[in-house]
Amino acid sequence: MFKEFREFAMRGNVVDMAVGIIIGIAFGTIIQSLVNDVIMPPIGLLLGNVDFSNLFAVLKEGVPPGPYAALVEAKDAGAVTINYGSFTNTIISFLIVAFAVFLLIRSMNNLKKKEEEAPETPPEPPKEEQLLTEIRDLLKK
Repeated sequence: MFKEFREFAMRGNVVDMAVGIIIGIAFGTIIQSLVNDVIMPPIGLLLGNVDFSNLFAVLKEGVPPGPYAALVEAKDAGAVTINYGSFTNTIISFLIVAFAVFLLIRSMNNLKKKEEEAPETPPEPPKEEQLLTEIRDLLKK
């Protein structure tokens, strides 16, 4: 059983999948930083100094009771919150990742189309075959 599992785990597809997952996780971290550190601050500035990571609604007050200036303060007080600002950041991250995957798949599909459209030229037969064909043609005459 262990031998079968080892053979399965060492197949090319499984190793390729593992590499893809690792790269995907790293890509997700980069996108998260892009959204939180590059994209959202200018959008927040345009909307009047809004920090999306601190947008939340308090469902239940904590101790001490609010109002809370930041999400960290609300969590430290034990308040129950809906963090719609973080959710907005996550949606934007997802859209960026989805668009990047779309571009990748689109370019792969275009490459496949070009390969399919390219006419295949049959390889030239070996010299012996060419000579035999010429002899055959001469004998027919």
